[in-house]
Amino acid sequence: MPTNVKDLLAAANAEVPRISPDEARKMVAEQNAVIVDVRDKPELQTSGKIPGSVHIPRGMLEFRADAETPYHDANLSKDRPIILHCASGGRSALSGQTLRNMGYQNVYNLGGFKDWVEAGGDVEKVD
Repeated sequence: MPTNVKDLLAAANAEVPRISPDEARKMVAEQNAVIVDVRDKPELQTSGKIPGSVHIPRGMLEFRADAETPYHDANLSKDRPIILHCASGGRSALSGQTLRNMGYQNVYNLGGFKDWVEAGGDVEKVD
């Protein structure tokens, strides 16, 4: 059966819980959650990023998430909640599904950067 982007996104969104910016802030403060920005670098340079977030482009996520690779990012730990976001929520949903497939259980989708900004979230400039 052919799969298209709509089907892939529906499956990812069904598997990875969507949370609000307020829930994300609370999880960072109370559970040491990490916010991961999966957008490409030019997007960060244009619009900025969430202060304290970690930038891991979607294309590198599997390598940064796998502790067995030399590219592993120590911010990603299977016992730490991970909150993903992109520009509109699609790439972060797919990224969340990928992490769950890799054994990460505490994975959440913040949605789009615009959702963070519209909810009054702080933004820091990226060079």
